[in-house]
Amino acid sequence: MSQHGYKQFCPLSMAAEVLCTRWTMVLMRELVVGSTRFNDLRRGVPKMSPTLLSQRLKELELAGIVERKEVPGEKGIFDYRLTEAGRDLRPVVEAMGFWGQKWVESRLSLKNLDPSLLMWDMRRNLNPSPLPEGRTVIQFLYQDLPASKRSWWLIVEKHGEVDLCWYDPGFDVDLYVSTDLHTMTAIWMGLLTVEKAGAKVALTGDQAIGKKMQTWLGLSPFAVEPKRAA
Repeated sequence: MSQHGYKQFCPLSMAAEVLCTRWTMVLMRELVVGSTRFNDLRRGVPKMSPTLLSQRLKELELAGIVERKEVPGEKGIFDYRLTEAGRDLRPVVEAMGFWGQKWVESRLSLKNLDPSLLMWDMRRNLNPSPLPEGRTVIQFLYQDLPASKRSWWLIVEKHGEVDLCWYDPGFDVDLYVSTDLHTMTAIWMGLLTVEKAGAKVALTGDQAIGKKMQTWLGLSPFAVEPKRAA
């Protein structure tokens, strides 16, 4: 907790001292959706330095929001899991997300484009049920990005597990999705549909998979909230 703080006994100010430091609520988002390993948390907050991530995790642990436990059989590897107090913050995190979806202007949200965060969120929200049985490989090509960030692969296994690769995994690709990062982010946020994107999203390969893209695509959990701000 900050040594400066608000110097108020109000419960809201006391909660703000714990939760309103930089990156803390974004980190809470990752913990709430189930990320427990340090590297997985890093992928959800790619612009947060590892040093600051470690510091925030220690602060949340001291506040009784997170508990750190060594993974059995994996020396030096820890899980970070929410305590009862941490789990009680789920509706707070969700309420902030829905408020942002509803009231923050789209143009402001779409200025903060990040392909690694977008693909990580798509991976964990993907719905495998409309996809064929067996392995399905979908390659996303962001034509507006440099070569090092252009290609991403989602690999959906037959039991529904989804992996994300930023290098060629060596499997045959079932569907190529060629688009730009702005358009794909808008679709993920629920501001646009695959159909309305039209020629901005080019699908090559298995057309049956392509036709169901809006159904299997992992949208933001806040996408269901209608926009009130333009």
